[in-house]
Amino acid sequence: MNAENQGCSERLVTAAYVRQGAQGRRAHELRLRALLEQGKCPEDGWDESTIELFLHELAIMDSNNFLGNCGVGEREGRVASGLVARRHYRLIHGIGRSGDISAVQPKAAGSSLLNKLTNSVVLDVIKLAGVRTVTSCFVVPMATGMSLTLCFLTLRHKRPKAKYIIWPRIDQKSCFKSMITAGFEPVVIENVLEGDELRTDLKAVEAKIKALGAENILCVHSTTSCFAPRVPDRLEELAVICANYDIPHIVNNAYGVQSSKCMHLIQQGARVGRIDAFVQSLDKNFMVPVGGAIIAGFNESFIQEISKMYPGRASASPSLDVLITLLSLGTSGYKNLLKERKEMFSYLSSELKKLADNHNERLLDTPHNPISLAMSLKNLDETNDAAVTQLGSMLFTRQVSGARVVPCGSVQTVNNYTFKGFMSHANDYPCAYLNAASAIGIKKQDVDVFLKRLDKCLKTFRKEAKQEKSINEISDANAATEQLKD
Repeated sequence: MNAENQGCSERLVTAAYVRQGAQGRRAHELRLRALLEQGKCPEDGWDESTIELFLHELAIMDSNNFLGNCGVGEREGRVASGLVARRHYRLIHGIGRSGDISAVQPKAAGSSLLNKLTNSVVLDVIKLAGVRTVTSCFVVPMATGMSLTLCFLTLRHKRPKAKYIIWPRIDQKSCFKSMITAGFEPVVIENVLEGDELRTDLKAVEAKIKALGAENILCVHSTTSCFAPRVPDRLEELAVICANYDIPHIVNNAYGVQSSKCMHLIQQGARVGRIDAFVQSLDKNFMVPVGGAIIAGFNESFIQEISKMYPGRASASPSLDVLITLLSLGTSGYKNLLKERKEMFSYLSSELKKLADNHNERLLDTPHNPISLAMSLKNLDETNDAAVTQLGSMLFTRQVSGARVVPCGSVQTVNNYTFKGFMSHANDYPCAYLNAASAIGIKKQDVDVFLKRLDKCLKTFRKEAKQEKSINEISDANAATEQLKD
């Protein structure tokens, strides 16, 4: 309410009360002003009333919400369902223009401001999470795989002769298909086994660069966050190799923002060598619905090139979701979530090790993986070939989601590429295993219930194995008795 309307209100309600109400509104407006001036995530989270006031203020700046608007174009922000309009806070125009996802829309000043503020707040949080020297980022309404494809397509114009992408193997389909979709040929670099860990084969990477020729390689496509026993790539060494051979370097940092170790690897890689862009998921790092990612980097002009490669306008939903979330949490709230995740990782690790010992298995030693853990299923695999996959089914039907069971010898073909030992990141990993991760938002109750149900499933297998053994022994004894009679 402006000063003029406040003056009018004082004719109807006691002036002192109106002024008190105005002061209350002023407290909300001071928060909005700080956000607009600084473009940073507030330290303390906002209450929902302030966030809704802010979103309403943005929405009435868009032409579809003008009281006297007369739209005669093909896209005027018309929405048939009031429920849909309310779901999007009447921010209907989306973000960007036909030629640039970061461009300002003349008839959607509010949505454009939302886009700019979201990118600025997210950049601040990436710095807070550990990549201090990042210079630019933008939210794109696509998940991680398609966002990686957008990066590769942007590099195509810089390296027109290139047809290969060097890719240290990680058995996850979307990052592999991102290269195929962009029209490039992945060059798979098998990992090397060091103890229980699968690590980057740096010698193989460099040998392949020399064999193919640096000018024929679009980029090195490395990975931070991953399922154990694979661990984050040796980013610093890869960054140095990329700098030495003048080859771009794109990092798949899918759920790495929540890990200080993954973010430190990116920061160090950029310091000692070359990292052109790193891509991370919104849902995995900020607990919002699936459908968005952040593309970030250390060269502002290159990040802008990527944003201009996106064809057409885009949905504002991912930007809206992550902005609301970060304003609700504030930096203090987000840091608390990161701290809790790290504590839960230690707790999950220690308790899973105890359970593994009780079942004559072991927690695989993967100290370089800060998010995912793996427990061997060697005895289970030896007992019954189908037992490993059956364990996965048992856990799922008992409402345990996210746990992965990885059998030995699985073969899968993805886009005409055949992977031996698929899901294990190696052709012949020594044992079958089960994965569990401590991701942002996990609670102690989640860990405790998971361990209880896993323990019960493993006991069921042991009981069945004993019964089968007894039956076999009786059968053998009967057979021996019949032979003696003969």
